[in-house]
Formats: sequence, C-alpha cells, structure tokens
Amino acid sequence: MTAPWEIDVLTAARSREAGALLLDVREPDELALCALPGCTAIPLGEVPAGLARLPRDRDILVLCHHGSRSRLAVRFLREQGFDRASNVTGGIDAWARQVDPALPRY
Repeated sequence: MTAPWEIDVLTAARSREAGALLLDVREPDELALCALPGCTAIPLGEVPAGLARLPRDRDILVLCHHGSRSRLAVRFLREQGFDRASNVTGGIDAWARQVDPALPRY
C-alpha cells in the first residue's frame, strides 16, 4: 500500500494515534525548543544512516519545522522503497497551531 506524498497535520495526528510512526527530521537544537513525545528523531542529514531504525510495514509521517526538509526526507525514503512515507505539511509549526496549541512555536 502506497501512502499519500503529503498529509495535513490533523490527518497526521489521527494516523499517529492509529499506529503510524512520526519521524522528526529537525536538528537537536530545534527538538530542544519543541518536540512531540514518542517521535523518532533523526536529523535530515542522518536519515541515510538511520534507515535500519525505520519500519517498512507501517506508515511513516515525516515532519520538520515547516515541511521543506521533511519533503526532502520523504523523497529520499520513497527512493529507498519506503512507499508508506508521507510529508506532514506545515510541520511542527502547523501542528502547534492546529493540533496542540500548548506546544511552543519558534
């Protein structure tokens, strides 16, 4: 089953509750400012080395700050056969605005 290339944050939140993996590709200093509990954090530049940490049998929701880096990560993951990877449009910023307003924004 191939997942959509991009999904909105509300859909991503529901998918996460249903068992999808949330992959955050932001840098550690960004995660220190704002992070979602239970996410898998692999900075974008380390995604190639971190492929073994990612499941091929479940949806992977990739996010960054606004959606640009996560889009690159999804493209790479799809090229590696992770056809269930989707970009979370708007990233953690949209998540903080639409899903969890208690999250700090930066």
